[in-house]
Amino acid sequence: MDIAVILPCHNEEAAIAKVVEDFRLALPNARIYVYDNASTDNTSEVARAAGAIVGKEQQAGKGNVIRRMFADVEADVYLMADGDGTYDPSVAPKMIKTLVDGNLDMVVGSRVPVNSDEAYRRGHVLGNRLLTGLVVLIFGRGVTDMLSGYRAFSKRFVKTFPTASRNFEVETEMTIHALQMSLPMAEISAPYFKRIEGSQSKLSTYKDGFRILRFIALMMKEIKPLLFFSLLAGLFSFLSLALFVPVMEEYLSTGLVPRLPTAILSLGLMLAAIILLVCGLFLDSIARLRLEQKRLAYLTFPAPLNKSRSSS
Repeated sequence: MDIAVILPCHNEEAAIAKVVEDFRLALPNARIYVYDNASTDNTSEVARAAGAIVGKEQQAGKGNVIRRMFADVEADVYLMADGDGTYDPSVAPKMIKTLVDGNLDMVVGSRVPVNSDEAYRRGHVLGNRLLTGLVVLIFGRGVTDMLSGYRAFSKRFVKTFPTASRNFEVETEMTIHALQMSLPMAEISAPYFKRIEGSQSKLSTYKDGFRILRFIALMMKEIKPLLFFSLLAGLFSFLSLALFVPVMEEYLSTGLVPRLPTAILSLGLMLAAIILLVCGLFLDSIARLRLEQKRLAYLTFPAPLNKSRSSS
């Protein structure tokens, strides 16, 4: 079975050599790829000296570099991790075994901080829980650590994943994609360490948190348009009724409509609500067709377990 370890990196010259070495020890038969994402240091040179296969993506953003890796690298099983030394390579064989034995498409390494204050900032913990809970509420079952960058994938997942996101929303997109397609996945615990000395975090708690929240709303519109537009229609209907009731009460008591602009605004809001609901119905049909097309593309690739059986 052909295994590829893929490591997206941005300015990780201080950590990448040890990360490559540790993954080589954990998975001696795997090919290790380091993709330099617009680094301004010597990440590429250090990774190449450590024995990794080095690729480059000049368009900055984690989503951009993952899109490039998924397009370039060919393998039966993919293991993705960050290049900062925070993930434990010794868990990698278990993740791959879980993927193959269970005939799964994704296994998520759920982070368990070794030194909670140093490894996992409280703001990140709270944000992860809130965003993960929101995704579960909208899209159904999910994982407990949606934003983990430590994952194992089947080839059929990698080659049919659209990668619409450009930055740190990409892990959210992976989870939503798996939920939308009802793909088999699992989650196992993985120790999470503080970053190697000299490596700096690129994740902004508030900026990237709001960016991920906006992306979830966008995915809701694309994948569940009927729910999305029904919520908007409900809001407009509520505002319309809130404006209409006082006008109607005054009309019933006096026979007059002195606040005509308010009545017109109420009518306009109700019409907008109806239009939004109709749009949701039409777009829901389109979303179902797109899901069917994605499912057919997914089925063109065999699962790792099926491939190993066919060769035996």
